[in-house]
Amino acid sequence: MKIIIKPIVTEKMTMLTDKLNRYGFQVNPDANKLQIKKAVEDIYNVTVTDVNTANYDGKKKSRYTKSGLITGRTAAFKKAIVTLKEGDTIDFYSNI
Repeated sequence: MKIIIKPIVTEKMTMLTDKLNRYGFQVNPDANKLQIKKAVEDIYNVTVTDVNTANYDGKKKSRYTKSGLITGRTAAFKKAIVTLKEGDTIDFYSNI
């Protein structure tokens, strides 16, 4: 089971990273906090002090097309906010 799906790199998460040394990840909905902590520590070689998780429902979306109104939903996901030990950092752009 793949625990971490992708990092969340937005303006809001970048502000959290700069101020509080916290990083956001989209994770597998079945993963618990201990699995998330172990996965982040293994992948990025850092020490995790705290993990907060939140489940998000998919949003309703609609658009107008030639054939009429089309409605649907975006996918639901789970987000994890990981706090690192003082002095540890994660560089998401190092392998670009």
